[in-house]
Amino acid sequence: MEADRDAKIEQLLLIGLDHYFAAQYQQAINVWTRALFLDRSHARARAYIERARSAMAERQRESEELLQHGVDAFRRGEGDEARRLLNAAIDGGAPSDEALVVLERLNRLEAPASLAASVRDEHAREPHAVPAANQTPRSIRGTMAVALTVAAILAVGGYAAVATDQADWRALLMLQDPPAVSSPTPVARETTLPLPRRAETALTKARGLAARGHLHEALTALDDVRSTDAEKADADSLRADIQRQLLAVTKLP
Repeated sequence: MEADRDAKIEQLLLIGLDHYFAAQYQQAINVWTRALFLDRSHARARAYIERARSAMAERQRESEELLQHGVDAFRRGEGDEARRLLNAAIDGGAPSDEALVVLERLNRLEAPASLAASVRDEHAREPHAVPAANQTPRSIRGTMAVALTVAAILAVGGYAAVATDQADWRALLMLQDPPAVSSPTPVARETTLPLPRRAETALTKARGLAARGHLHEALTALDDVRSTDAEKADADSLRADIQRQLLAVTKLP
């Protein structure tokens, strides 16, 4: 019986190491915790768990650092660099809510510039009319008048575009949305609805899955609860209960 238990522990240790070297630290901790349920004094399992927790903390620190660098790049107006850093921070496990808000503002600020560039390219591709050789002086003067009128309109439009770009640039540096175009009617301020925390949503989902008997899916849902979340203690308690249930139904080889 003891030999069977030791073999099961070794198997769990190897499975956990596969998760660990794939940078799936929380999954590795889950597997090694199951080994501790079989032998609470197992030194290797405890050491592996501590190592995985240290790796998780280091990855969290690096991703939050990337998030801060991305926000700084956004404020400096470096859109491409900000987008790269923010996406890397999300992939590393940084708080995605803040990163997604900044990315959305970046998309909204870049959209008018992209539209203006496409319009300019479209105008540049349009063929220009060539005056006929037998054009009369009166028609030439008329053409010149029309050209001067168009030039004046373009100059006014260019000034308005520059003013709009400057307003967007100031909004970009201040991490604010660009001001709306003035209109005779007042525009109501957009109401910001609070977003549910990811950890709270994950904990609720895991409880529902566990209650319906989907234990493995519940453990996967709990992976979204980070070590810095307020729900971490409740998540650990629920994880331990689920793992006990899994051990109860797991047959030793």
